[in-house]
Amino acid sequence: MTWARPAIAEPETGTFAEAKALEKEHSTIQNSKAARTVACHATDALDCADLLEMLGLSATEGKVRV
Repeated sequence: MTWARPAIAEPETGTFAEAKALEKEHSTIQNSKAARTVACHATDALDCADLLEMLGLSATEGKVRV
């Protein structure tokens, strides 16, 4: 019988975690800009929804956070 270690997610620390956090922040900003651009150029709400879906974005990503 073999023993397997349980898969426990350990918190990431160090340079890799910092890089990952920066990438996530950058991605969030880019997705937000993309969603707003699509909304500005869409002909109607259905067109906007279709374009956002094609890009893998959601309408909530374009909202301004306060």
